[in-house]
Amino acid sequence: MERSTTAATVKAPAERFTGDVYLTPIASPAEPARLASALVRFTPGARTNWHSHALGQVLYITDGIGLVGTRDGQVVRVGAGDTLKCPPGEEHWHGATDTTLMAHIAMVVGDGSGDGTTWLEPVTAEQYAAAQNAVAG
Repeated sequence: MERSTTAATVKAPAERFTGDVYLTPIASPAEPARLASALVRFTPGARTNWHSHALGQVLYITDGIGLVGTRDGQVVRVGAGDTLKCPPGEEHWHGATDTTLMAHIAMVVGDGSGDGTTWLEPVTAEQYAAAQNAVAG
């Protein structure tokens, strides 16, 4: 058994996120284990860029209300207690709604050369607005 102390929270890199997003690492891949996880906190309107994961991703929503969108236009509204699984290779994004905070624990299994994430372009304001409209009501 190994106990770790809480890692420092850092602001997420602007080249991968829109808006104010904060990361608190939970676990980093260390052989033989390959699980990486972090608590990610999004302020209203903040979101990831489009991205995919070689071996998929699991998101556990801890607080607030958020959105997860895929390239085919599917948008899911998520809230505290929800778990969302993104399959391997699926291009997607996730973040807060435009009026609420959202926090999740993001979990990925590394591919042996890192966490297996491929980062892509930002989600445009138009794409984000369309996602908001898709789940309104």
